[in-house]
Amino acid sequence: MNEPRTGTEEILYGRTDERLGRFEVRAVDPFRDAELLHSWVTHPKAAYWLMQDASLPDVEREYMSIAAAGNHDAYLGLHEGAPAFLVERYNPAEVELKGLYDALPGDIGMHFLVAPVDTGRRLHGFTLAVITTVLELLFDDPAVDRVVVEPDVRNTAVHALNEAVGFQVVEKLAKPEKDALLSVCTREMFLTARGVTR
Repeated sequence: MNEPRTGTEEILYGRTDERLGRFEVRAVDPFRDAELLHSWVTHPKAAYWLMQDASLPDVEREYMSIAAAGNHDAYLGLHEGAPAFLVERYNPAEVELKGLYDALPGDIGMHFLVAPVDTGRRLHGFTLAVITTVLELLFDDPAVDRVVVEPDVRNTAVHALNEAVGFQVVEKLAKPEKDALLSVCTREMFLTARGVTR
């Protein structure tokens, strides 16, 4: 069951996974969260985030810039109240994919990063639960019709995960920083992948 929450708790969205428990999302605080995010984005398991050599001030500046932008947002994801993942939402017609694809009204771009942990400590199905939470957050906005992503062509793990929640590959794109697979997921594609009928 999806349960958007408001008020002083600063939680912007929440859902309960039947098996894994509570997932929630709040806005990133560029100062309060910078040290934590720095440890995540520079971790070897976050190589595709492209911030391996970032300093702590670099991370602060990056998320201050996102907070000030009108077309880009960053969120900290919580699992059972503890920081567990990072989400960025952006307008793909203005950020990341400007001029690289045929944008449609209702498109939203997305990046997500699961906090690095030892493989033995990772809950089975956790990353799938995270991306499900992210897509539910995005589609909770009635103005969003389609989620657009551009993962690195070498990131086979995320390609499989994207396919599991309904994404379809559109084309290969040559971006300045990487070769990417442009992929899209409509609201209906997401619901179908989850086995939800209307």
